Amino acid sequence: MTAFRDAALASKAWPFEEARRLLKRFDKRPPEKGYVLFETGYGPSGLPHIGTFGEVARTTMIRRAFEVISDIPTKLICFSDDLDGMRKVPDNVPDPAALQPYLQQPLTKVPDPWGDTPSFGHYNNAMLRRFLDTFGFQYDFISATDFYGSGQFDAVLLRAAERYDDIMKIMLKTLREERRQSYSIFLPIHPETGRVMYVPMKHVDAARGEVVFDDQDGREWTVPVTGGRVKLQWKPDFGARWAALGVDFEMYGKDHSTNEKVYDSICRALGGQPPNHFTYELFLDEKGEKISKSKGNGLSIDEWLQYASTESLSYFMFQKPKTAKRLWWDVIPKAVDEYHQQLRAYAGQDDKAKAANPVYHIHGESVPKSDMVIPFAMLLNLASVSAADDKETLWGFIRRYAPDATSQTHPQMDRAVGCAVRYYNDFVKPTKVYRAPTQLEREALLDLKSRLEAWTGPVDADALQGEVFACGRERFDPMRDWFKALYEVLLGASQGPRFGGFIALYGVNETIALIDKGLSGALSASQ
Repeated sequence: MTAFRDAALASKAWPFEEARRLLKRFDKRPPEKGYVLFETGYGPSGLPHIGTFGEVARTTMIRRAFEVISDIPTKLICFSDDLDGMRKVPDNVPDPAALQPYLQQPLTKVPDPWGDTPSFGHYNNAMLRRFLDTFGFQYDFISATDFYGSGQFDAVLLRAAERYDDIMKIMLKTLREERRQSYSIFLPIHPETGRVMYVPMKHVDAARGEVVFDDQDGREWTVPVTGGRVKLQWKPDFGARWAALGVDFEMYGKDHSTNEKVYDSICRALGGQPPNHFTYELFLDEKGEKISKSKGNGLSIDEWLQYASTESLSYFMFQKPKTAKRLWWDVIPKAVDEYHQQLRAYAGQDDKAKAANPVYHIHGESVPKSDMVIPFAMLLNLASVSAADDKETLWGFIRRYAPDATSQTHPQMDRAVGCAVRYYNDFVKPTKVYRAPTQLEREALLDLKSRLEAWTGPVDADALQGEVFACGRERFDPMRDWFKALYEVLLGASQGPRFGGFIALYGVNETIALIDKGLSGALSASQ
């Protein structure tokens, strides 16, 4: 471990870079609370999306990196702001009209549209925790409703009342003039209606720890700031939470970056030390728009896991967190295959390379071996030409190519086979478009067919790839036009596998038959 720690201390992998920055925070003294606290925040105003998972996954990667280079204990909390009022009804819930009467009610007071839990907030919290538990994250969950209501936040809320004017000055500088007239850092919970009130404070009594306000009917109310009767606006809540919990590290999306100084200033005003930050770029849907909990656009975690493993999603999250990432169905095959490429490389790497390998940051010291004898992209092509509707169809080809492979001895492979069948039928099959070959392409295909009919050597992917090259080398410039023709005529796609490997897997005789179908027009006629 000492050698690996040395490699980690010099590694340019972003989790180790962030861990080293965090360690500098404790150069003079260790944390008084006895551990380093990582936090992720979640607003359960809608179903948790894949970006929420990404935040926890990436924070866990930095936490793991920190534990390699430091002996200071660590904790991770996932904080849900479920006391927030429901500002609008999400589009992706059953019977949205039924929730309209509950606007501005705390999310833990809004009925669960599915009827499974005590509230909409509870439902979304349960969804989040199920997702996080699926990936084996180690974390403590905190509900804002419980945090405020139990009194754990009372000391900081009373301090906020004492320093109300100072915090208001921080906030008012960030607001437009019309917003300043009605703004307060405190949002009282109406004693009768239970609604979160966005109203100005008539008086803040720091000595008594109370606020006075008028409701929408002009009635005056006095409520204590403690015990969950008042919550903080979301920007002050950020900074106050850091001060209350002693948070040392929190990451968030680029959309929060303009508020970072505000959060920090409020934390300091309440006597806390702002945490280290890490800002990541946002996830985009197929149209290049930011994914949103309320819209439900982009992929969900459950949707990804229908077509690929949990580890492939973690791998996707590791890649370039400072770059905006398009998150749509077509990124899945690439993520699966690259993850397994890194698994295969890991065992033979030195400590420096292992510290930079994404699979270390996904698995820690327990990096598994890959049993994927065939790439996921190749499985999709195999499913395409065989019109596979079940796993056994693909396993028939796999066993011929790799006789020792079975679903029992190769569980990763077996899961990928099932995912490939689903992915093919849901995304590839509906978009397949075959075309007839040009005269030049026909000549090359006949040449390839003739070479395969005369083939007497072993079914070797590299040797067969040589034959494919020979058919196109003197006919096509650039050569990619030849491979594009193979994919479009025989596979109904514009991109495809290394064709020698495809022949080895699909079979020489089967490929001959496929070429015959492509030349006769049977494939294009079947559309």
